[in-house]
Amino acid sequence: MSGKAVQIWWLRRDLRLGDNPALNAALEAGPVIPVFIHDVHVDELGAAPKWRLEQGLRALAQRLEGMGSRLILRRGPALDVLRELVAETGAKAVHWNRLYDPLSRERDADIKRELKDEGIEATSHAAHVLFEPWTVETGTGGFYKVFSPFWKAVRGRDPGAPLAPPGKIAAPEVWPASDALADWALGRAMNRGAEVLARHCKPGEEAAEVRLHEFVEEGLADYKARRDMPGMDGTSRLSEYLALGEISPRRVWAVGMQAREAGNAGAEPFLREVGWRDFAHHLMYHTPHLLSDNWREGWDGFPWSEDAESDAVMAWKQGRTGIDFVDAAMREMYVTGHMHNRARMVVASYLTKHMLVHWKVGQAWFAECLTDWDPASNAMGWQWTAGCGPDAAPYFRVFNPDTQLEKFDPKGDYAKAWLAEGQRTPSETALSFFEAMPRSWNLSPEDRRPEPIVGLKAGRERALAAYESVR
Repeated sequence: MSGKAVQIWWLRRDLRLGDNPALNAALEAGPVIPVFIHDVHVDELGAAPKWRLEQGLRALAQRLEGMGSRLILRRGPALDVLRELVAETGAKAVHWNRLYDPLSRERDADIKRELKDEGIEATSHAAHVLFEPWTVETGTGGFYKVFSPFWKAVRGRDPGAPLAPPGKIAAPEVWPASDALADWALGRAMNRGAEVLARHCKPGEEAAEVRLHEFVEEGLADYKARRDMPGMDGTSRLSEYLALGEISPRRVWAVGMQAREAGNAGAEPFLREVGWRDFAHHLMYHTPHLLSDNWREGWDGFPWSEDAESDAVMAWKQGRTGIDFVDAAMREMYVTGHMHNRARMVVASYLTKHMLVHWKVGQAWFAECLTDWDPASNAMGWQWTAGCGPDAAPYFRVFNPDTQLEKFDPKGDYAKAWLAEGQRTPSETALSFFEAMPRSWNLSPEDRRPEPIVGLKAGRERALAAYESVR
């Protein structure tokens, strides 16, 4: 690569070598310096997502080192850091893959403008979703606000074949200095919970590929029947890898399409879930208030409580509402950083409808605890369940956690796995919650199960009355 200008590959939520357009474009132009910047966007992450980011960065750094490259870590405002690196290395171009949340879009637009004004090539690429948000339009030219027609519009489209990982990455003659990942202490806020969370985390692109193939070979055929069963390993568990870009949606789509063409019965509902993720990012792009305000008009007067520190909300966070499905789900999330999708709907419904607590309180707690945290999916999921989001169904869909558990966990495996109180011999997973939680919570597996803080019948009636009062 002698004589070719150095290229900076700026990583964000694309911690992979395969199907990485920004990396490929940089490699075509010259030797590459991979860079991750700890800016305010990283500072604002919750405890579990920040810890998971650290694991992902470590895994990627090790893979790069195995190819004769390295991951440069710098801290500060992204534009300032990129300018410093350009000055230090003589780089002529910066490449990155696009994100679609409003803060990233604003930051990236400013950086592209400033670098270009200074004579530096600044190029963004498509890699985080299947289809760019401005490329999927209704017949009248607008964007889709309901998922079903969105899915009909994209299920037959070709996002293109995923790019193969490079065989080697040409290195610069001189490497710039790098921070040490350990010095960033990204996992500090997890405290003693980090050790417990690590038991349930296999970070990195290689682990993502293993999980994808295991799921397709062993679980995809039964996906439609098992995906709603929280006590089973019936889902792909790819969400944390997609959130950090350790695998691309296009890669997942390609494998899913191969299975569909081979006649695998679970492929279509699985691909639909990949499409649901795209839909969330499209809505976030076109209606950025999805992240912070009621998506539907007419909901600002709904009588939700926004007290995130109330005793009732604390009980919900700790898995002590007295409702087995809700409490098991909240414990699962606290221990593993993940929550089954059916459970996410149930706990969100209980908080926003039975407890009449604002969806933003739940959204913030999920953002603190989920290793698969994604701004678009988290916000859309909460608003969809609360009733103020992009859903054609009426508000009065109130999940009954008890009947949901009877239907989807008839043997009680899920509750037994995560609730130690009341069991003579609690499971290891149920006991691990008490290892992970703050000591200040002062909870014990010998405690009695609490009575429901809000009865299911009374909570439903109160929710419907509140809806009628503002409708």
